[in-house]
Amino acid sequence: MQVDDVEIIEFEDTDLHDATVIAGFPSIGLVSTIVANYLIDAFGLRQIGALNSPHFPTLSVVHTGEPLSPVRIYGGILETGEKIAVFVSEFKPKPNLINALSNSILDWVQKKKCKLLMSPEGMVVEGKSSEAGNVVDAYAIGSTENARKTLQSKNIPQFKNGIIAGVSGVLLNIGKHENFDVISILSEAHPNYPDARAAASAINVIATVVGVDINVGPLYEEAERIEKQLQKFHKQAKPMTSGATAIPQPSMYG
Repeated sequence: MQVDDVEIIEFEDTDLHDATVIAGFPSIGLVSTIVANYLIDAFGLRQIGALNSPHFPTLSVVHTGEPLSPVRIYGGILETGEKIAVFVSEFKPKPNLINALSNSILDWVQKKKCKLLMSPEGMVVEGKSSEAGNVVDAYAIGSTENARKTLQSKNIPQFKNGIIAGVSGVLLNIGKHENFDVISILSEAHPNYPDARAAASAINVIATVVGVDINVGPLYEEAERIEKQLQKFHKQAKPMTSGATAIPQPSMYG
């Protein structure tokens, strides 16, 4: 599959010089998708483009009466003057599409002269539950020495060993090859339901790197609501599942 298999359509010529770009493609706990949509709403970003490919799902996402591409780009300027763009996807890319998709995104980011690309991900940590407290651990890794120095200067824990799969992993590799700053954010997430608390931790890292304030209170409230519903469900379901064999959970990232 070639880069040409993924087309980026710009609805308007937007000045994104020195912008920070967020790539949000579904991952464990839907962390990336929650982060992308939350940032779009919190910053009041407008749609500035879309992605198209014959390999994308043949569907249109209808929202408030408007048809939308399954992969879209939103952008805007924050009150601080910081420019930001967000890629958001309604589907998880198939493995054979990830390289072409990642290359197309980074090509566009460099063409627009953006300064940084960040990709949040959910990760599963064996033996630890993301429901243990209000704060979920989040780590980050940079593609370049400059990106890693930025993380160090912001006191953000750096991911040292492991595997990062999917779009985030490929973007990190391309960023290293082309000496472009890419930061992947890994937030401990529950693999079985949308983890709003993990998304909040990832957003806190993004806010720290960009230097803006983002209120993640609503996400923590949503996390508590989801967890209460799940606890109630598990309590009701326990008599029916006693003696059942637990299903092993994946331990890979992305």
